[in-house]
Formats: sequence, structure tokens, C-alpha cells
Amino acid sequence: MDGIYLDHAATTPADPRVVDAMLPFFRATFGNASSSHGPGEQARAAVELARQQLVALLGARADEIYFTSGGTESDNWALKGIAAARPPGKDHCLVSAVEHHAVLHAAERLKRLGVTVELVPVDGVGRVDPQEVVRRIAPTTFLVSVMHANNEVGTVQPIAAIGEICRARQVPFHVDAVQTVGHLPIDLATLPVDLLSLSGHKFYGPKGVGALFIRAGLRIHPLMDGGGQEGGRRAGTLNTPGIVGLGEAARIAATEAASAATRIAGLRERLLAGLQAAIDRVDLNGCPVDRLPGNLSVRFAGINDPILQGMLAAAGVACSSGSACTSTIRKPSHVMVAMGLAPEASYATLRFTLGRATTEEEIKRTAALTRTAVEKARRAL
Repeated sequence: MDGIYLDHAATTPADPRVVDAMLPFFRATFGNASSSHGPGEQARAAVELARQQLVALLGARADEIYFTSGGTESDNWALKGIAAARPPGKDHCLVSAVEHHAVLHAAERLKRLGVTVELVPVDGVGRVDPQEVVRRIAPTTFLVSVMHANNEVGTVQPIAAIGEICRARQVPFHVDAVQTVGHLPIDLATLPVDLLSLSGHKFYGPKGVGALFIRAGLRIHPLMDGGGQEGGRRAGTLNTPGIVGLGEAARIAATEAASAATRIAGLRERLLAGLQAAIDRVDLNGCPVDRLPGNLSVRFAGINDPILQGMLAAAGVACSSGSACTSTIRKPSHVMVAMGLAPEASYATLRFTLGRATTEEEIKRTAALTRTAVEKARRAL
């Protein structure tokens, strides 16, 4: 029997249309987009088409989209670039306690350089209260960073409200939208966000490519030094095939994401209902309403060892216990701890993240296989 892939928050399969769009740029149209000859101009035209495709998806301007190697680079550039360009006397940065480690570790680096980093707490469902930002933002604050939706528990943050708070105080606002671009509607023409990170492989594009939105007029220093690519702001030979794939993924998402999200959210609710009907003492992690359509994070009482994910993997179900970036590290999830849960809640948690190809039959099989795994794990204690 075929395996079941329910780890789309970690990565999605590249859409066949994305692969088809990329292939010519590995062979026939292989020029360097910075070269001033025919092959280079062909590559450059393809890069600019991809930029326009992202513009259409996000409601941005073409001169506000900068291609990167992915979400981690974009997050690092946002925090470190704004820190390097900050005015004298600005030494305070606000970061939510449930950010991806690409943000948290970049913030730790800033601390070693003398920046005061303050973590904004979250409530029991992993949500930032905008009033907590109001209480903590100060005249010395040079950046606020709050992710659009959490990669572990799926909670969607009130970024419009937080952005308005930042804008009223003229403090740049960064949003890690790696989990939401291509899945939830984003209109940067109206959303009060100054920097936004995204990654292609999270919405059916290729790995190794992403972008950072930088609102026009914002002062930011480059993270990468070298050539003059991307308006002199991001050095390095452009990954033309990857950028083409990212653009095609954006084009597809612009027309198909809304209907896909509705169907996927319905399957997510069926999975939750199936788990709760088949297994006792099952609790949802994260917000039951404001959450990613495909994210289902649940914990099972009576388990205090991280064995469930391995048991399901052996049964052919690919899921995770939390963030894929920390799945090999045996320690409590910082997200769960920030939500006020006991450290062992991380070990009793499974994160199922559904995608476009997920079927009702797979949902039924997953519920049954999870019941078997949970019962076995509980008996083993």
C-alpha cells in the first residue's frame, strides 16, 4: 500500500507545471541573468517575469521583491539588515516567542552584537496579543518581527493589527510568511508590513529559492556582499531555474490556492474528528479557528516519549512532531513551552500537515494507523 505524505509544512512536492517551467533554464536557456548578451537577456527576462508573478500574488511592486535562497536567508536579511541600518540610539528589537529558529537565532546573533532582544509572549493557543506589542514597543525599538502563521501549531497571527501599531510608531515590521504565502491571501498594497519572507518549496515550488519583500523607501543593509545583483542589495549569481519555478508556483497559487485551502481545511477537520472519535484524550494544539488550512497539531495524553512519529513513519505515514528543522533534536518545543504547556507535551504531539494531493481515503487510514500507534505507545509506558 502506498505511503501517506502529511508533512507539507516541512516541504511540498514541486508542481509538475513548476518543473516543466524550470527545465529549459538548466539546458537551452542557461545564460547568466547578469550578462549583457542574448542568452543573458533571455535569462533576465525570465527572472523579471517571475518577479511580476510574485507581484501579482502578493500585491507588491516589482522593485520591492528581492530573490534569495529561501526563508532562512530572507529572515536573516530582514533582522540583520535592518539592525545594520538602524539610526543611532535604536537598540531594541521585539520578536515573538514562537518564531521559527531562523528568526530566533538571527535575533540571538544581534544580542551578541549589543542589541536588546525582547520576546513577546503568546497565549495558550500560540497567538500574540497586539496589546502586548503596545506594552513592549519603545522609542528605542528599531524592528518588530512576528510570523504570519506558526509552522508547528498553525496559529495565524493578527499581523494587520500588529502592523498598524508599528506603523503608527514608525517602527519597521517584519513578517515571516513562509507558511502562508501561496496558501492564504496576502495583499501588501494594504497590509501594514514592511518586510515579508517567503520560500518556494513551501507552496509547490523548488527548494533553494525564496524572496524578501522590502517596502519601497525602507533603509536596509545587504546581507550578501559581492556583485550588484538585485539592485545592489543581494549579491550572487541569480538562480534562474529556481526563480522561474518560484514564479510559476506563485502564478498557480494566485488562481488555485483559495479553492485548495477550502478543500484541505475540510479534510483537516475530518482528520481531527476521526482522531477524537477513535482515541480518547486527544487535544488540539493552537487556535481552533485562526489556523492554517492544512495544519493539524494534536497531542495525546498518557505519552511522554517521542516515539509516535517513528511508529507512524514505520506504518507509512509521513508526519512530524513539530518543526522539521528541529525534528532530530530531542528537547521540548519552544512553541509548546511558550504556550504554557508542560515540556512533555512536545513528546506526545503529532503534526499532520495536509496538501493538494491529500485524499479522504488517506485521512481515514491515518486516523486508524494513529489509533494503533497511540494504543501501543500507551501500553508500553
